[in-house]
Amino acid sequence: MTLTPYLIVAALLFALGLGIALTRRNAILVLIGIELMLNAANLNLIAFWRFGAHPEFMTGMLFALFSIAVAAAEASVGLGLVIAWYRHSKTTDLDQMTRMKG
Repeated sequence: MTLTPYLIVAALLFALGLGIALTRRNAILVLIGIELMLNAANLNLIAFWRFGAHPEFMTGMLFALFSIAVAAAEASVGLGLVIAWYRHSKTTDLDQMTRMKG
């Protein structure tokens, strides 16, 4: 198997996540779209590591693990903000979140 199918799947996954993040009004769905984009980036990291010049080094795997840790932190902080906002305004609609503007 070659690198191309992995890149195609990652591009489709990224495009799906970007479409969800840009078109949805619900904050939780936007977070899901961002997570899909991060998973596409992880797939690219693993694919380039596997088909790279030195797959015996664990650089791609370490970058992917670091990216997963950052995605988990982003999801927990983002979900915490959404829950706090929902408790205050009883909505997760992003158009209604105007009080956070400076």
